[in-house]
Amino acid sequence: MYKELIDKLEREQRLSFNEYLILIKNRDKIREYAVQRAAAVRDKHYGKKVYIRGLIELSSYCKNDCYYCGIRHSNKNCQRYRLSADDILICADNGYKLGFRTFVLQGGEDAYYTDELLCGVIRSIKEKYPDCAVTLSLGERSYESYKALKEAGADRYLLRHETCNKEHYEKLHPKEMSFERRMKCLRELKELGYQTGAGFMVGSPYQSEADLASELIFLKELQPHMVGIGPFIAHSDTPFKDFECGTAELTLFMLSLIRLTLPNVLLPATTALGTIHPLGREMGIEAGANVLMPNLSPSEVRKKYMLYDNKICTGDEAAQCISCLSKRVETTGCEIVNDRGDYKNEV
Repeated sequence: MYKELIDKLEREQRLSFNEYLILIKNRDKIREYAVQRAAAVRDKHYGKKVYIRGLIELSSYCKNDCYYCGIRHSNKNCQRYRLSADDILICADNGYKLGFRTFVLQGGEDAYYTDELLCGVIRSIKEKYPDCAVTLSLGERSYESYKALKEAGADRYLLRHETCNKEHYEKLHPKEMSFERRMKCLRELKELGYQTGAGFMVGSPYQSEADLASELIFLKELQPHMVGIGPFIAHSDTPFKDFECGTAELTLFMLSLIRLTLPNVLLPATTALGTIHPLGREMGIEAGANVLMPNLSPSEVRKKYMLYDNKICTGDEAAQCISCLSKRVETTGCEIVNDRGDYKNEV
C-alpha cells in the first residue's frame, strides 16, 4: 500500500491530505523506497549536480521576537553585529574566486539595511559579476521594498513561512507578528517575479504529523521555486530551550516527499540537518536535495549568527569548507558544480 502511494505521488505529483498523513505516520515502512524514488526524480530534472550558494549573514540584529530563534530581539546574550556594504562586497569577491555563482544575503529583520543600502550592494554585485545570482533572505518587507530590490537586480527571495497552520504560527511567534502578513509577503514575492523560496521547521514545538501533511498540500498550492526545511534545534536562550529537537529521520523523509511533490524544486540540504546529524547533509542529498549553502561570512562574526545551539561550520574558512563539502558530496555519487543553479521550469 505504501509503495503504491509513493508511486502515485511520483506519477501525479500530489496526494490528498490523508494519503500524505498515512505516509508520514508509516514512514519507517517506506523510507528507503521514498529516498530512492526522490533521488531518481531529482536526477531526471537536475542530474547529479549539487548547486552551492555562498551564504553571507549580514546582521544578527532583529526586531522580531520569534520564540525559537537565537537572535530574537529579547535575547540579551546574543552578540550583535552588522556587516557594512564594503564587508558584504568583500565576501562576494572572495566567494566568486572560490567558484560561487549565487550569493545569499541573509539576516535578521534589521532596519539598518535600507532599500538604498541593499540596492547599492545588489547593483555592485551584479555589475561586477553579471553571471551570478543574488538571493535575499531578509524577512518581511513592504511590497515597495521587494519591488525596489528586484529592480536593482535581486533574482531570488527566501522567506521561510515556518508553518502553514495559523494556530501553530501563533504558538511560535509573539502576537505582534502576523500569519496573514507572512503569507501576503510570499504572494507578493511571486507576483514580482522572484524565484521564491518558502520553508518550515520539522519537529518544531506543538507541530503534529497532520501539520506536516498540510505543509505538503500548501507547498503544492504555492508552487515555490525553493523549499528550505530543517529540523527544529533548540537554542538555550529562548523560551523553547527545553523543547525536544526535531529529528534528521523525519526531516529526510519530508525532503523526499517534497521532491516527489515538486520535482523541479531547488531543495537544500541545510546546515541545521548537518548540525543534528554528522552526515545530515550527505543524507539530505541522497534523499533528493540538490543545494548546499556554505558560509562566506567573515569568520569573526559566524559564531554571533547563532539561530540555534551547536551550529556547524562557524570556524571554517570558506575555502576549507567548500573543499570538505566537495569530498563529502562525492560520497553520495553527486558533484558540486560552479553554476547559478536556476530553477528549471520544464515538466
